[in-house]
Amino acid sequence: MDIPPLDTLVAELSELISIPSVSADPAHQGDVAAAAEWVAERIRRAGGTAEVIPWGERPLVIGEIRASHNPESAPTILCYGHFDVQPPDPLELWESEPFDLVERDGWLYARGIADDKGQLYMLLKAAELLAAAGELPVNLRFACDGEEEIGGHSIVDWVEADARGADAAIVFDSGMVERDVPGFNIAVRGLCYFHVRVRTGARDLHSGMYGGASLNAMHALMQTLSAVLPRDGRLPDALRVGIVPPSDTESAAWQTLPAGSAELAAAGSKPADPAAGDEFYLRTWGEPSVDVHGIQGGSPVLQKTVIAVEAEANVSIRLVGNQDPAVIASAFEALLRDAAPAGTELEVVVLSSAPPGLIPSDAPAVILGLDAFEEVLGIRPLLIRSGGAIPLVSALAARGVATVLTGFSLNESNIHSPNERIPAAYLPLGIEAAAALYRHLGELG
Repeated sequence: MDIPPLDTLVAELSELISIPSVSADPAHQGDVAAAAEWVAERIRRAGGTAEVIPWGERPLVIGEIRASHNPESAPTILCYGHFDVQPPDPLELWESEPFDLVERDGWLYARGIADDKGQLYMLLKAAELLAAAGELPVNLRFACDGEEEIGGHSIVDWVEADARGADAAIVFDSGMVERDVPGFNIAVRGLCYFHVRVRTGARDLHSGMYGGASLNAMHALMQTLSAVLPRDGRLPDALRVGIVPPSDTESAAWQTLPAGSAELAAAGSKPADPAAGDEFYLRTWGEPSVDVHGIQGGSPVLQKTVIAVEAEANVSIRLVGNQDPAVIASAFEALLRDAAPAGTELEVVVLSSAPPGLIPSDAPAVILGLDAFEEVLGIRPLLIRSGGAIPLVSALAARGVATVLTGFSLNESNIHSPNERIPAAYLPLGIEAAAALYRHLGELG
C-alpha cells in the first residue's frame, strides 16, 4: 500500500474541510447534510456501501467496506468520526480562511482539521488504500454523525439499537500525550448534571430587622452544597462507589507524563490543595469530581441589604470506572437533603446524565492496537484516561466492544479555537497508523 504525496492528500481533504458544517448554526444545516454526503461517497469510492440516514434533525452516515478476502469470517471493526465542526468565530483571529485548508510552517490549518474531519479522513483513506490494494483484512463498518459538537445523542441511539455489533471499534478523535508520544484512552468519565434550588421563606427580608434570626437562602445553599464537595481531594464515600483504580501499567504510564503541577500552571490554575499537583492525573482520570458551575441569589453586584429567600445553583459530578449514574445521582441528592438546614425547601433536578466507559487494558483489540502504533510510530502508546465524557465510548463499552480511542491532535492544535491545526506530517502518518491498525486487528478471533 502506497500513501499518496501530501499535496494529493491535502487536495482531497480540502473538499470536506471547505464544507462549513457547523452543527450549532441552523443556517448551516444544509452544509452538515453535504458533509454527510461527502463521507458516504468516500466509502462508496473505496468499494463499500453507504447510506445517509435521517436521524432526528441531522443525518448519520452508515456504511461498510468488506474485507478483501473471506469477509464472512473476517473480524468486523466499527469506525466512528464526526463531520460537524465548531463555529469558526471570532473570524478576525484567524490567520487564513477557516474553511480553506492551508499549509504553513509545517502545520495544516483549518476548522475541523483536528476535530474531527482530518482524523476521520485518516480512517477513510487508509481503508480506501488497503481495499484498492486487495489487502483489507477486516470488515469496516463506518458510523459517523453530524452533531457531536452540540452533544447530540444520535450515534449512541444507533449503537444501542444496532443488532449486528462489532469485534472492536476505532475512534480517531483524540490526541497525542505530547508531540510524537501517542496515547490510547482506555476510560472516559461520565456525568450527572444537577440544578439545585433552595427556598427559605415567603419573601426577601431586611437584614437589619431579621439578620441573625431568619434563615438565609444563600447560607442554606452553601451549607447544602458543602455536603458533596471534596475533602483533601476525595469525595464522600457514597459518591465513590464503583471506582476502578488504575492498573499498574496505567500508573507506570502516568508517571512518565508531565508533572501535574506544571499542567495546572500552564492552564493558569491554582491547585485545589497541596496534593493536587501530585495527584493531577488520578483526580482528573480515575476519581469522580464535583464542581459548582454557577450560583444565583440575592444581589451579588448592587449594594442591597436583604436576606435572600431563594437561591439556586448548577452543579455536576464526573463519574469514573463502573459508577452507575442512577445510583450516584440518588446518593448525591440524599447527601444534599441531609445537609440542608431545617426549614429549607430543597429542589434537586437531574438535567442530564451519561455513564462512564472503561475498556480493559488487556483487551485483545487494545494490545493489537498498541502493537500497530508502535510499528508505525516507533513508540508504544501510553495508556491514559480521558477526563471528559464520550457517550459513544461508554455505549460501546457497555456492549463489551473494546475501543481504540486515540488521535493525532496536540495540546497546541487550537481545537475549538481560531487557527485550528495539526502538524502536516501527521496527515500521512495517521493514514499509515490507521492502515497498520486495520492489519493488526485482522488477527482478532
